[in-house]
Amino acid sequence: MISTVCVLSLSMTLFERETLGFLRRFREDIQAAKDRDPAARSTFEVAVGYTGLHAIWMHRVAHKMWQKERLKTPARLLSQFNRALTGIEIHPGATIGRRFFIDHGMGVVIGETAEIGDDVMLYHGVTLGGQSLEKVKRHPTLENDVVVGAGAKILGPVVVGERTAVGANAVLVKDTPEDSIATGIPAQIRIRRSQEEAKPAVDPAEYVDPAMWI
Repeated sequence: MISTVCVLSLSMTLFERETLGFLRRFREDIQAAKDRDPAARSTFEVAVGYTGLHAIWMHRVAHKMWQKERLKTPARLLSQFNRALTGIEIHPGATIGRRFFIDHGMGVVIGETAEIGDDVMLYHGVTLGGQSLEKVKRHPTLENDVVVGAGAKILGPVVVGERTAVGANAVLVKDTPEDSIATGIPAQIRIRRSQEEAKPAVDPAEYVDPAMWI
């Protein structure tokens, strides 16, 4: 009897911790969206109307399921429902950190072995894709504070260093150091030269290589 009570008590404690953790993440995600989108007006509007947030919330549930072998198929089905609902495809195996934000969202694809750090922001049309058919680490790793512009493609098991900005429509297939900017097809990489460049540009025009339009 005592052992049963102890098990129930421990289960309730773990459940409460997970619930509190989810609620904390929920609030963090909403605040991250409000901080990064000047069009955001209220907590209610962001929570109800931002599909990028809905996608990451469903992904967190799917990712938790994916860690249990018997739940992998339901996890895939949930991720496909997520795709149908939001237009954002995130494989349940992808690992995503805190305060992740997808602005606009439509057309984003994140592969199975992708790893994303904290405070990362993606715009619509971004692909974190693979270059191999082998069952290995084949998708990108984005370290903390990375910003990826609209339509950019990052392919293969490359590492994008902290505080890097990947320009709109860039195609990145190699590692980048910290504090760098990657633009063009294939992406050319340069280190930020000034404090002003350290500020992430949200206007795609600030990232685009003019030669892309010739």
